Amino acid sequence: MSPLDTLPVVETFHSLQGEGFHCGKSAFFIRLAGCKVGCTWCDTKYSWPLDHHPRRGIDALAQEAARASKNGAAFTVITGGEPLHHNLSGLTELLAQHGTETHLETSGVDPLSGSLDWITLSPKPHRPPRTELLQCCNELKVIVHDTNDLTFAEEMAGKTNPGTVLLLQPGWQSDKGQRLSIDHVRKHRHWRLGLQTHKWLGLR
Repeated sequence: MSPLDTLPVVETFHSLQGEGFHCGKSAFFIRLAGCKVGCTWCDTKYSWPLDHHPRRGIDALAQEAARASKNGAAFTVITGGEPLHHNLSGLTELLAQHGTETHLETSGVDPLSGSLDWITLSPKPHRPPRTELLQCCNELKVIVHDTNDLTFAEEMAGKTNPGTVLLLQPGWQSDKGQRLSIDHVRKHRHWRLGLQTHKWLGLR
């Protein structure tokens, strides 16, 4: 099997989308390994090492996603790690052939690859996203811990296209981030509050 036909996979699972615009919907997740962005607050640091996880064939992944779809998953989410460290064209083509709607969660530091139905961009101040990702994302989700994050959020929002869903998401267990996010959303109608409901519910 060619390396182009495989991807390093941390885990796959069928759960609910716990955050963002599609929060609460049944979803199948493919978590890819490898991340060079290195956010200190990341809750999936186990996904960072590229070589600590097995490579799986993209055809097998697409078939697993298709089975999840038959069992109720509304879409497949490709996440990480940072999934765009990898070329996603082959995988997303197979997912489309199986009739699976495909969503991507990315920080936007790499060129976009693959055919995608929904792009959630979560930009990071220490590694700003590429302009083309800001201009094609469907959803902008900015994590908030302090006032600098609000400034960054407005800067990023100003580079998105009209109609992009704008979400401020407090850092997990950050009381300050929660207060700042709620206050900012209350005063700026173009923003929505994003919450990590899967953590409250104990879901993956």
